[in-house]
Formats: sequence, structure tokens, C-alpha cells
Amino acid sequence: MKKLALPLLFLFLAACQSPAASSPATAAATPQSAPTSAPITFTPKPAEIAETPDALDTSDASTQISPKDGMTLLFVPAGLVKMGGMDILMENDELPAHEVTLDAFWIDQVEVTNGMYALCVKAGVCRPPVKFHSDNRANYYDNPDFRDYPVVYVSWYDANAYCKWAGRRLPTEAEWERAARSDDMRNYPWGNEPPNAENANANNIVGDTTRVGSYALGASPFGALDMGGNVWEWVADYYQPNYYAISPLVNPPGPENGGVNHLRVIRGGSYQDGLFELRTSNRGALIGPDPSKPENDEAHYGRSSVKIGFRCAADN
Repeated sequence: MKKLALPLLFLFLAACQSPAASSPATAAATPQSAPTSAPITFTPKPAEIAETPDALDTSDASTQISPKDGMTLLFVPAGLVKMGGMDILMENDELPAHEVTLDAFWIDQVEVTNGMYALCVKAGVCRPPVKFHSDNRANYYDNPDFRDYPVVYVSWYDANAYCKWAGRRLPTEAEWERAARSDDMRNYPWGNEPPNAENANANNIVGDTTRVGSYALGASPFGALDMGGNVWEWVADYYQPNYYAISPLVNPPGPENGGVNHLRVIRGGSYQDGLFELRTSNRGALIGPDPSKPENDEAHYGRSSVKIGFRCAADN
């Protein structure tokens, strides 16, 4: 899901989302290893959060629980991120590598789950996912068995709407990278070891999404999970290949637009991807919302994919 292959990617995803493209799902690979631990996150039932306040209490604790959806948020202190490609696999849009200074913020510990997203849909704020299946599961989004798995088939518009409803926002690309690698030059959230069956849902070993937080060995320096693998994650920024050459060095907000296709950045790689895509510096992109299109046109909301989800962030 690399930007250099975006034209082919768009055609592929468009076909995948078309009713005519109803080829059978690929059979899931037999897992070679079970996830390393039980998930750390907890998805509340609606009754459990009905009487909690809407605002997130951003005190100086290292973790917070969102009263809106039960998500655990991790505190990321103000500091530097060494942003960009610094390994032999780096690509042009990851250059130049540079240091960025960021204010403190909060990041979701795991990706937003089906159960969490359903709360926003029930509240009448979020649209349901474009499709309810996953790669190899005919019933996924509305299946209680997958309540704690990452929501997929949500566009950038949908992810942004959810984060606003939850009292948060999408992280910037710079914030996402700092949460994933801290201030060192590691190639993956867990270090420099390539992705394997113990640290990430990657390489198509499982063949579909896994329960969020299942790979404790894949935690980032701040404790964020699944930042490499499981599903790609939307971030706030428009995509521009040369943005790093002109980016502000303090709290970069991303470029002002994403060109003709309204491209938005995705990060982290998915369960189908490997050592290249899961690199912390790797940048992907997909078509974002086109506000000039009417609301009954899916282009108004942008593209979605079976391999893309999201997590939210919050100001300190």
C-alpha cells in the first residue's frame, strides 16, 4: 500500500468495494503462532458508560480511560521525533530524515474496535462501515465474536467523525511516528527486529485481523500496541510526497491539501504486509473525502479498505 503504486491501488480498492467484485474471499493462512498475550484494552458495553462525563480528563497521569468509548489513552510527553527513513529500505517520500519537536499529547493504546465504533453508530453520529465483512469472515463488524477486533471499511471521513464524537481527534503524521518510535531511530515500534509471528500480525501469517492488543512484544516505547501490522491507520494529514522537505520543525500540521485525489496518509501496515510496509517511517496514502461531491456519492466520504482502520489522539 505504497504511494508509488497509488494508481493501481485505487483501481484495486475500487474493484474491491464494487458490488460487481464479489469474488470469493482468499482462504486464511493457518496461524503458525498464537498471539503473545491477551489484549490489554477493554471495550465497554453501552450501559457501562452511559452516565460518565463526555470530557476526557487529561491530568498528568500516564494513562486515561475515555468516558465515551472506554479506550485507554497513553500519555506522550513533549519532545523530539527523528522522523523519516533512516534504513536501507527508505523511499524518497520519507526524506529528508529530520527532527521534529512536538507538544505533549495522548494516543489510543490500540486501534478502535468494532464494539467501540458501534457506539458511535448507535448514537447516530457515525456511518456504519461500508461493508460488514473482513478479509475472510463473512460476518465481522456486527458479530459479537469480533467485538474487540479493529473496525475496517471506514473512510478517513468516518474515522475523523468517530474521533470527534469520542472527544478526540486523528493524530498528525508526526504524532503517530513519535508514538510509534519515541525519539530514537528504531525501524519498527518494538525495535529493529523484522516483523514475525511474535511481535505483529503481519506477513499474512494469520490471514486476517486479530484482536487488538494481542501482541505485547510489539509495543512501542510508550506502550502503544498494533502500530505495526493488524490494520493500516488513518492519520489527520493530507499526503504530499515532498512534504518532509518543507515541513515545519515544530508541530507540523501536514500539507494544506492532498492534490486532485484529496489523498490522506495511512500508517503502520496491515496483516498482509511485511518488513517494508511495517517500518515506522513508511508512508502510505489513499483517497480521502471530496467535499465537492454530494452526500449520496461515496466520493464525498473517500475510499475505505478491508485493511485500514484507525486510532485517535487528544491534546494534553
